[in-house]
Amino acid sequence: MNDDLSSLLDLLALERIEEDIFRGQSRASLVPRVFGGQVAAQALVAAGRTVPADRPPHSLHAYFLRPGDPGAPIVYTVDRIRDGRSFTTRRVVAVQHGQPIFHLSASFQADEEGLEHQEPMPRAPDPLELPTAAEMLPRYADRFTDPGVVDRLLESRAAIDLRYVDEPPFGTVGEAREPRSQVWFRTRGKLDGDTVIPRPLLDICLVTYVSDMTLLDSILLAHGRGGWAVGDVVGASLDHAMWFHRPLRADDWLLYDQESPTAQGGRGLGKGRIFTADGALAVSVIQEGVIRVPR
Repeated sequence: MNDDLSSLLDLLALERIEEDIFRGQSRASLVPRVFGGQVAAQALVAAGRTVPADRPPHSLHAYFLRPGDPGAPIVYTVDRIRDGRSFTTRRVVAVQHGQPIFHLSASFQADEEGLEHQEPMPRAPDPLELPTAAEMLPRYADRFTDPGVVDRLLESRAAIDLRYVDEPPFGTVGEAREPRSQVWFRTRGKLDGDTVIPRPLLDICLVTYVSDMTLLDSILLAHGRGGWAVGDVVGASLDHAMWFHRPLRADDWLLYDQESPTAQGGRGLGKGRIFTADGALAVSVIQEGVIRVPR
């Protein structure tokens, strides 16, 4: 496990300050607010640490209420809504400077058998045949509004090996494309068992963290926009929903297949499916975000 991955795990290992109250720190972000995937993952960690380890999350629904301050701790308060025979429900409110910035509801389920089917995994190239972020991002340095964007992007994803299947939005500015994108991702290094967060909760929280990185890309592709890095849109996540269908490991390759069915009214919708390398549909994701064109 490398230092960057260890740092990310430390970020998720919240400090318990009361029975159902936790405190988390933040890391430098690409924009002057806390990265949404970090808040969602930390909130899910807080909820999961009040639930038996044999009940992993099966869904979460969340709203981003206010921008988070990267320079201040975030306090997560967990409400134990219900503990049933099969399902457990938790509600988490994240607070900074006395105001709620994020709200999450999560449901956990004991393992059981039932009917089973899934959509087939879409075609995608082998991730090892694709360029790494360090190989790809410098190609676009002259397109970014700030020459430091490349370094900040690499730093923000240092713990995650994320590889684009096709050109990212900032690679084809001005060229409208099908509103669909794919990335492969995994942690940079294997996860060992010596963590505060038990598995499979840890894997699910890491996937939650990554799920907010590229989901709105397909909206930009449909309009030939490059995103905040090239300054042609202003965006932020509004809400986020995930359903965890099958076991996964965050340190194995996962395919994130993403599309956008609609954009309107200054908002856009992104839908994603996360598959394991052997074709199992592990996660479904839906997110709506603010997508505004600067005037």
